[in-house]
Amino acid sequence: MAPQRFTPLEMTAKLVSFDTVSARSNIPLIDFVAGYLAAHGVESLRLPNEAGDKEALFATIGPVDRGGVCLSGHVDVVPVEGQDWSSPPFEARVADGRLYGRGSCDMKGFVATALALVPDFLAASLKAPIHLCLSYDEEITCYGSLDMIRRFGRDMPMPIACIVGEPTLMQVVDAQKSLSSYVTRVAGRPAHSAMPALGANALHAAARIVVELDDIADELRAAGDPSGRFDPGYSTVQAGLFSAGRAINIVPDEARIVWECRGVPALALEAIPDRIRAFSRDVVLPRLTRTAPDAAITTELQIRVPALAPDPGSPAETLALRLAGRNRTMAVSYGTEAGHFQEAGVPTVICGPGSIEQAHRADEWIALSELDACAGFLQRLAGELAA
Repeated sequence: MAPQRFTPLEMTAKLVSFDTVSARSNIPLIDFVAGYLAAHGVESLRLPNEAGDKEALFATIGPVDRGGVCLSGHVDVVPVEGQDWSSPPFEARVADGRLYGRGSCDMKGFVATALALVPDFLAASLKAPIHLCLSYDEEITCYGSLDMIRRFGRDMPMPIACIVGEPTLMQVVDAQKSLSSYVTRVAGRPAHSAMPALGANALHAAARIVVELDDIADELRAAGDPSGRFDPGYSTVQAGLFSAGRAINIVPDEARIVWECRGVPALALEAIPDRIRAFSRDVVLPRLTRTAPDAAITTELQIRVPALAPDPGSPAETLALRLAGRNRTMAVSYGTEAGHFQEAGVPTVICGPGSIEQAHRADEWIALSELDACAGFLQRLAGELAA
């Protein structure tokens, strides 16, 4: 019995049918993909997370003894709760030249197109392989691809290039901002609010740190970005979560700030957290220790997504521009796994179907013409690797 074939549209609809919100397991989807590949004679390497409830997948079409071109995509999606969908989000709906469903654009459309073309890749008798790299948890940490990436050049071939298929309307992106999130905790001392001098107000101390974050944000906006390629055209800092206090008549002894920095590639990842640690130590902490010698302020990294730095003339850039029929690259402000591949020494660009404007929204959709454009791009890739 011949293995089942799918069109890119059919495969996208199939992948959308799996509820792979990041808080849930993606293993049913990975089971399907591994089974589909096996039916076509392609072996899969499955890399589980520590809890065993999620897996990344790596598969090679073509020669397995050399590096090829990675097609990288995440299969987790953002939640749908609180959004007003016109149809069930995990049931693909096709209308008006669009496929609607959670993950259709971000980024199951790219993954599905690559999977649908596996029979074509096999028929091409590739001289350099195509690697499929599917990851988890991109929407919350971007860490789901790291176990796979760490093995490149060790017990897995070092790829010659990587194309991360996030939605770019099939334009070639060679730069993205970094994303780092931090939690700053302030430990003070409680006291009756009628005698505040007996305590150390952690909320007040944390508020000073938030003001400093705001001042840093203003400085970064004024400094701008020398490349002039990003929107917004500067690094950004913002506090997103703040918690403190137990009751109005108790001096708060604990406070917590969760904040983030999205930096242009020229901004050192440690520049902003180092500044906050210095400000906390030199300006804020002395006010607390006047009455609470054991007061403390800590700032810890939660998530680190490195920037994708431009690499003019890299194998990934020249290949993707040729395949896409473009003569210039773009930059994006959102985060992807591309920086992790680049840090590992793999030349990397971002190029995929759909528009980021449709991601994370109710009635998320991808144009069928974008799936067609992606299929053409990947068919041309196979043609080049078979030459």
